[in-house]
Amino acid sequence: MAEQGVGASINTPTIEQIFRHASVRQYKQDPVSTEMVETVVAAGQRSSTSSNLQTYSVVAITDAETKARLAELSGSQGHILQAPLLLVWCADLSRLDRVCEMRGYRQVTSYVESFLVAAADAAIAMQTAALAAESMGLGMCYIGAIRNQPQEVITLLRLPRLVFPISGMTLGWPAVEPLIRPRLPLEAILHWESYDSGQEIDALEAYDRTMIETGIYRGRQVAVPGGDGQEGDYGWLEHSARRASTAVRTDLRQVLKQQGFELA
Repeated sequence: MAEQGVGASINTPTIEQIFRHASVRQYKQDPVSTEMVETVVAAGQRSSTSSNLQTYSVVAITDAETKARLAELSGSQGHILQAPLLLVWCADLSRLDRVCEMRGYRQVTSYVESFLVAAADAAIAMQTAALAAESMGLGMCYIGAIRNQPQEVITLLRLPRLVFPISGMTLGWPAVEPLIRPRLPLEAILHWESYDSGQEIDALEAYDRTMIETGIYRGRQVAVPGGDGQEGDYGWLEHSARRASTAVRTDLRQVLKQQGFELA
């Protein structure tokens, strides 16, 4: 059954599938057939897309050497090597350059909106593709770290101007049953009529306790803020605050500009 307490009071087969989602980081060596890859990507193509422009592309990688290099560029994540397939989902405005040339126009790509449209298109498509893959019994995991060293990824995959890697996606047959992680209570996410952060605190603290109880953080301890040296459980609040207060991938604007996204 779909997880209760987070908006799953109505269930359909699709909703059931969505609520079974979990990132897979251990894979069998069995290959993923070409037909399955094409079906997964074709399902992604059925996603909503801004003005039907379809401003994304996918690079499918099975070559062990290329995967090894991408794993190295993505923080040495072992499941990139282990998975039989890695899909790299890209924002792609280069195709529209060719379309404009065919019709005697010149594409305008110098504004932030242009990149946002392409990035959103890619994200929406890859999530639909992920759902399709999971419906066939495949497991997947997003690789945001594909953006750790984007210029090297661009060079390795020979991405042309106006194409930028948004996320990787490992794909394969799960070797073990993955952990389905709890999500934030709905009251921390859903706002009616206007944004109201006043309802969040209790929900965030309850979620923090839930995440600690699941053992996801392996019983780690952390100093309690304002607690005079006292220690408490390391939970989602501490984890998220640390991540949010650390600068990462600070060179993305420069690489985006080199790829033709001016972000004016």
